[in-house]
Amino acid sequence: MSATLPMNAPAPVLPTIAVDGLPFVNSTVSQLADHIVTEAQAGRGGWVVTPNVDILRRWRLEPEFRALVADANVFTADGRPIVWASQLQGTPLPARLTGSDLFVQLVERGHAAGLRLALIGGNEGSAEAAAARLVPQGREATVRCLCPPFGFEQQPAEMARLEQLLTDWQPQIVFIGLGSPKQEKTIARLRPLAPQAWFLGVGVSFSFVAGDVQRAPGWMQRSGLEWVHRLVQEPGRLARRYLVDGIPFALGLLWRAARAKKHMAR
Repeated sequence: MSATLPMNAPAPVLPTIAVDGLPFVNSTVSQLADHIVTEAQAGRGGWVVTPNVDILRRWRLEPEFRALVADANVFTADGRPIVWASQLQGTPLPARLTGSDLFVQLVERGHAAGLRLALIGGNEGSAEAAAARLVPQGREATVRCLCPPFGFEQQPAEMARLEQLLTDWQPQIVFIGLGSPKQEKTIARLRPLAPQAWFLGVGVSFSFVAGDVQRAPGWMQRSGLEWVHRLVQEPGRLARRYLVDGIPFALGLLWRAARAKKHMAR
């Protein structure tokens, strides 16, 4: 279908809804996955950032991070409070759109479409295990995985190995599972090597699919309590992010959204 599109055809513009100043894509997971596959088949690349509360906080408060992701094409509402804020301000997003859900659909649809996929990062073996679960047969033709060691960005030999994967394989969709902001920095560094590819920072998604890290039950995700589940699993790493930074920022986000609705009503 989309493979017949002319290479110089203009890319369709996705609708967005601004929440806290950031334009979030007004789309479901399925719609966005279809869009990315179609664009990748047409040879048009892009960059998806998946802000949760922590990433949105960083975007608002850290000019360096804001400049880093300024070239991204798509921002998705990965955090439930972002969806609540869109509802409070009277411009509701259709649903929460997580990087993990998008990762699953894109691997399955990308493989079915014959696109070349690259999974970079994650815990040792998690990318391969995730690919095996999502594409149980024939993945050797479409999927390449690479897990660089900790501190790889400071090691020329490891960066050369990563760069060679992109130049030799020329993937059309690249998933980077390193956590923020390392994944965004890595994407900004690698995009010039594969300008026709879509890049997505997907955090811990490889481990979710592989089963190394248990994702919160559906009811916790829907009620905005997924962070509690993650905190119980990794308290040492996540306590400050959620309790010191996350909760106060989320409350401020909802307050600002309510104020925005009042201003629009005047």
